[in-house]
Amino acid sequence: MYYHEQGCDQMKNLNYRILLRKEPEGGYTVTVPTFPGCVTFGETVDEAIAMAKEAIELYIEDLLEKGEDIPTEEGLLEYTLTVEAHA
Repeated sequence: MYYHEQGCDQMKNLNYRILLRKEPEGGYTVTVPTFPGCVTFGETVDEAIAMAKEAIELYIEDLLEKGEDIPTEEGLLEYTLTVEAHA
């Protein structure tokens, strides 16, 4: 992912986590935790990843047009927590 910083000619690589959920009816729903509301879909894993990349690029483009900061995942800690639930 590249973006153009406002007022600079600097390009930066940005990395974002995506979550793919296999849907019972087929295909994969993709969410991007760093960008609220950024959700897309693909019939295959590869298509879902490509759609996510496009969605992220559009999200960043929109933020830049609005003059807003581009969120990063620097300093982010990720952990999977297991809890018991009675069904």
